[in-house]
Amino acid sequence: MRFTLGLDISTTATKALLLADSGEVIGVASAPHRLHAPRPLWSEQDPDEWWSACQAAIARLLTDTGVSASEITGIGLSGQMHGLVLLSAAGEVLRPAILWNDQRASDECRLIRDTFGLERLVAITGNDAFPGFSAPKLLWVREHEPEVYARIRQVLLPKDYIRWKLSGEFATDRAGAGGTLLLDLRTRDWSARILEGLDIPRAWLPDTHEGSEVTSSVSAASAEATGLQEGTPIVGGGGDQAAQAVGVGAVSPDVYALTVGTSGVVFAPCSHPITDPSGCAHAFPHAVAGQWHVMGVMLSAAGSLQWFRDTVAPDASFDELVGEAADVPPGAHGLTFLPYLSGERTPHADPLARASFVGLTLSHSRGHMTRAVLEGVAFGLKDNLRLLAEAGLPAPAQIRASGGALKSRVWGQLLADVLGVALVTVDATEGAALGAGMLAGVGVGVWRDIETAAGACVRTGPLIKPDARTGQSYAAACERFRKLYPAISAVR
Repeated sequence: MRFTLGLDISTTATKALLLADSGEVIGVASAPHRLHAPRPLWSEQDPDEWWSACQAAIARLLTDTGVSASEITGIGLSGQMHGLVLLSAAGEVLRPAILWNDQRASDECRLIRDTFGLERLVAITGNDAFPGFSAPKLLWVREHEPEVYARIRQVLLPKDYIRWKLSGEFATDRAGAGGTLLLDLRTRDWSARILEGLDIPRAWLPDTHEGSEVTSSVSAASAEATGLQEGTPIVGGGGDQAAQAVGVGAVSPDVYALTVGTSGVVFAPCSHPITDPSGCAHAFPHAVAGQWHVMGVMLSAAGSLQWFRDTVAPDASFDELVGEAADVPPGAHGLTFLPYLSGERTPHADPLARASFVGLTLSHSRGHMTRAVLEGVAFGLKDNLRLLAEAGLPAPAQIRASGGALKSRVWGQLLADVLGVALVTVDATEGAALGAGMLAGVGVGVWRDIETAAGACVRTGPLIKPDARTGQSYAAACERFRKLYPAISAVR
C-alpha cells in the first residue's frame, strides 16, 4: 500500500493527514498555532510556530499510524490563504505574518483601486481589492514599516513558507496565488501590469504551479527535522478553499461546494474564467488544472453561533441551544440577526460592517435568538448563491456540503430549506488536508486525474432535501434580512 501526506497550515493548527491509495484516510494529527492581535483590526502569527507545529503533527501522525516515511510517495500542501510572509535575503522572517482576516490595509485598497480602476482591476485579477488580500498588506508594510520593506527579498503565502522549510525551494500554487491580488486570472501567472503598477519586484515572488504539479522534494535537513524521507516529492497543492473543494469532490463545473465552518464559503468551479463585475465575488484558479472557480465568503458563519453561545449562554451546549431553536417557527417571530461580527467579505465588501439583532421584543426567548443566528447565517449564504448566479454561474446540479454546521440535523435542514437546494453531506475529515493529499496522489501517479481521486477518496453522506413549504415561509424573513444591511450601514 502507498500513502500520500496532506498538510494543512490553517489559522488554528497545522493538520497532517495520511491518505492510502485505496482512498481511505489512515490517520490525522494536528498541533495548534497561537493567534496574535496586537492592535485593533490586526491579526498575526509567527511563521516559525507553523514549522514547529508541522514537525509535531508529522511526528505524531507517523507514530500513531505506524506508517514508515519510506511508504509516503508524495506530499501535498494546503493552508490559510492571503497571508503575507516576508523573508530577507538570508531567509530571515522579517516580521510576523499578516493573516487573511487582518483588516488594517483599507487605505491601501483604495490606493490600488485608484491606480487601476475597479473595472480594470477585476478584468486582470478577477477581484476587487480587499484588506485580507496579500497585495494591500504588502503596500501597508511599504508605507508603515519602510525599514522592513527595504529588506524584503521573498514574499510567500503561509503554506509556501512550509514548502520552503521542507524543501529549500520557493514555489506556490496558482489557486492560492490568485488570492494575492497579483495574479493574472486568465494566464494563471503573475501579472506584469499589476506588479509594475504597484512597483513590486517580480523577483520577490515564487514561480507558480498547478495543484498536482511536483514543485520540489524533501531536503536532507527537513528529513532530519520531520522524520520524512529525503527526496519525497512535494506538489503545488492549493489554498485551503480550493483544496477543501477537492476534498469534497467539487472538481467539475456542475458541483458546488458549501463549507459552513467558522466562516462560510460557497465555491463554484468553472471551466473558464468568470468574474463578477462588481468585484464582490472572488474569482481564482482552481487547484484542478484547467479549471477556475468563483467564490463567495462570509466571515462569521458557525463562528456566529460560537460567539452567541460563549457570550449569551456559556453553560449551554450547542445541542441544547439548537434544540431550543428547533421549537421556534421559521422567521423567529420577526427577529433577525445580521452575522457581521468580523465585518464582511461577500456580498458586502465592508470590513466595518457590524452584527446586530433587529426586532427584539419581550416575547422573544433564547431559542428565538438562537434561531435568528442560524437563519442569519443561512440568509447570508443565500445572498452569496444569488451573487454567483448574477455573475453568470449556472445553477449547480449538486452542492457538496461540509463543516461543523452540517453535523446538526436542525441546522442542515434549515440551510437546505433557505437555500432551496438539496445538500449532499460529505464526511470530509480535515477536507483541505484531504484535498492536498489527493492532489499529491495525482501528482505522483497514484490516480490518473483528480476526478478519479475524488471517486476513490470522497465519502458522501445523507442527502438533505429542502422542504418547499418551509422554504416559502422564509421569503419575508429573507427579504427583511437583505434590507437591513444598507439601512444599518447608512447610520455609521
